[in-house]
Amino acid sequence: MDSDAVGAEKKTGRSGWQLSPEQAVAAAMVVEAKQRGLALAGPGGLLELFTKNVLETALGEEMIEHLGREKSQAEPGRGSTSVRNGTRPKTVISDAVGEVDIDVPRDRESLFEPKIVKKRQCRLTDVDEIVLSLYAKGLTTGEISVHFAEIYGASVSKETISRITDKVVGEMEGWRSRPLDAVYAAVFIDAIVVKVRDGQVANRPFYAAIGVTVDGRRDVLGLWAGSGGEGAKFWMSVLVDLKNRGVKDVFFLVCDGLKGLPEVIEEVWPQTIVQTCVIHLIRNSFRLTSRKHVDALKRDLKAMYEAPNPDAAAVALAELDEKWGAKYPALVRLWRNAWTEFVPFLDYDVEIRRMICSTNAIESLNARCRRAVRARGHFPTEQAAMKCLYLVTRSLDPTGTGAARWLMRWKPILNAFAITFGDRRPVTETY
Repeated sequence: MDSDAVGAEKKTGRSGWQLSPEQAVAAAMVVEAKQRGLALAGPGGLLELFTKNVLETALGEEMIEHLGREKSQAEPGRGSTSVRNGTRPKTVISDAVGEVDIDVPRDRESLFEPKIVKKRQCRLTDVDEIVLSLYAKGLTTGEISVHFAEIYGASVSKETISRITDKVVGEMEGWRSRPLDAVYAAVFIDAIVVKVRDGQVANRPFYAAIGVTVDGRRDVLGLWAGSGGEGAKFWMSVLVDLKNRGVKDVFFLVCDGLKGLPEVIEEVWPQTIVQTCVIHLIRNSFRLTSRKHVDALKRDLKAMYEAPNPDAAAVALAELDEKWGAKYPALVRLWRNAWTEFVPFLDYDVEIRRMICSTNAIESLNARCRRAVRARGHFPTEQAAMKCLYLVTRSLDPTGTGAARWLMRWKPILNAFAITFGDRRPVTETY
């Protein structure tokens, strides 16, 4: 590098203030690159050359530390026979500059273990995490490969990307079988439909459960792949799996109005209060009625789910039957069949009702999953679909702000639960 350029750039910046040593070196490198006609980025550019020099210098220092001496400074009568044995070429991938060709020093006894670029390491920084993030957003291995070529100028094959995503399979299986808390204040369950090509493309239900601990923390309890349509029989296996992993009691379990599901829940956790999702009930109500009556029905349904207590809700149901029973008998039958699982939340104040009257707590997860599923269209195997959904789950709330807001909203509810379910709460502190 030109020493005059270095000296000039060390003095002052454009505005006259003193540059730091790092800024001076960087400025000198830019000046020299311009003089030599080098591009700052891209293949053969300044950044690639700089990365190559830094890596090779660091590897050289590691070799000196390994051998205990500088190059060509072997001591007479030394105990070790290991000496430098040239270099070997290697290509590594950098997020910033793409592929970089470097020379890695070797020793004669092959005992040198470099740390900055480990043996068999082909990527320098967070390429794996980038791949997993893109896969979680629904991109295929081919699309991720094209993305790296366009953005980073790096060639990452579909096979390499597939191997990267396969690394999470073991992690996923451990996550799905991990032990759970003994008691949960609430559990929200729901299923989404995913297209999987198993011989031919077919809709497959994937089941999810979110638990709220007795201290207000939110936890995705697991993901399960089913077959056929969503059914209470498979939900039985899901709940049994949760029980086998340590869940002994649940205060509230919030679900949609799937036939047979309340009986399944009662068989697994007899004391659990089953709360049917009010949003699902309202949505199904409008599917049974004409669009021209939507506004009138909204007022009549609101009288039930905003009633001050279960008795007032029963009066509103009777009025609904009297007004709409002849025209829409299926509507009235829908609410009567779900009544036992509809009314529990009416025993609590408005703030608590908002949290336990619907499966909204799990809708954020479902929305993220549907977004990734829509981007893919369909998956080649069940494992590929499960892997994508798990990565979506793993990427939820990266900053932790969502968990903080969740905990704040649940504190009043937990206080009410501590009184109502005091005999079933685990004792966490002794005074």
